[in-house]
Amino acid sequence: MKKWIILSLSLCLALSVFGGAAVIANAATVSETQESISIEAKSALLMDYNTGSIVFAKNEKEHLPIASMVKIMTLLLTMEELESGRLHTDDMIRASENAASMGGSQAFLDAGSDYAVNELIKSIVVGSANDSCVALAEHIGGSVETFVMRMNERAKSLGMNDTIFANCTGLPGGEQYCCAHDAALMTRALISHPQFFDYSKIWMFDFAHPGGRVTQLSNTNKLIRAYEGCDGGKTGFTNEAKYCLSATAKRGNTRLISVVCGAESSKVRNAQNAKLFNYGFAHYETKQVVTAGNPLEEEYEVRGGKEKFVHAVPAQNQYVFVKKGSEANLAYQVDLLPLAAPVRQGDVIGTLKVIDGDAVVCETNLVSDRTIEKYSYIDLVDEFIANW
Repeated sequence: MKKWIILSLSLCLALSVFGGAAVIANAATVSETQESISIEAKSALLMDYNTGSIVFAKNEKEHLPIASMVKIMTLLLTMEELESGRLHTDDMIRASENAASMGGSQAFLDAGSDYAVNELIKSIVVGSANDSCVALAEHIGGSVETFVMRMNERAKSLGMNDTIFANCTGLPGGEQYCCAHDAALMTRALISHPQFFDYSKIWMFDFAHPGGRVTQLSNTNKLIRAYEGCDGGKTGFTNEAKYCLSATAKRGNTRLISVVCGAESSKVRNAQNAKLFNYGFAHYETKQVVTAGNPLEEEYEVRGGKEKFVHAVPAQNQYVFVKKGSEANLAYQVDLLPLAAPVRQGDVIGTLKVIDGDAVVCETNLVSDRTIEKYSYIDLVDEFIANW
């Protein structure tokens, strides 16, 4: 069963289920933006979080060292372990000699001491602690080498085709590179975990060691205080990589990801990220075009059920990224599976597609709003008796 709904922008904005305009991110958009702003860094990229639309790109596929921005993937795998239930924030991890020996940014772990997963994650997000990365990698992967294999596998699954990880910290050593485009992809995956923001907005904290010693750590991403809406990101610096930052900021419904690689100083790096954010928020906005949990108005028939109809409910929110002031017509296509009892509440019963011209802009599953049991022979007899 296929149904179409065509809605103009003015009508969309008045509805609770649908709203929005056409997706604008394309080669012409990127070219237009590149002519409007100049970025002082080796490479950079500005992306809409919800749709993945790219507004600005400079040398975005160039293979570069990204220093501690490598930790974005380390954190992503850690968040996925937490989500799966294989890891818990109150689990205790014993720091190995290898972990405690890491140089660069550290929490200064004591070898042989036990630390809570929650504190290790916090020290990575806030203080970029290399030793905490290694401790988590050894615990999750069994070894750093196995964990790095998983990092590379996850990168490929995200479409990060210009990335190779050699370690979980970003410290120099081995063949390791990324690019602004891929850094944005893994940042987008990381910030899809709301728990990340529990850590990324912390400005400063005392990392307590079992023996009573304390290491004070402050957030390396200064934009969380300096830029309105910035609530997360990951910095990086080595002499080779220069100054790097992948940051995210949100205003209204619009969340952007800004990546800058190879800036000459932290001040320049932060200014370039802010410049990208400023351009994005000034010229574009994200509009929600499908609201999860809000039933479509039409009822859909179920064959052979004790009840005759269900409502179809979008399973996920969907968005489009548009230039401010733009107008367009969108088509909404409902594709239903054959509906026959029994149907359980939450069962997938079809898809809802948002279409701009010939392109499917986004889509989500439709699920049943109720459970409908199969109409049985006993039900037929009971009905006959009731109506006798």
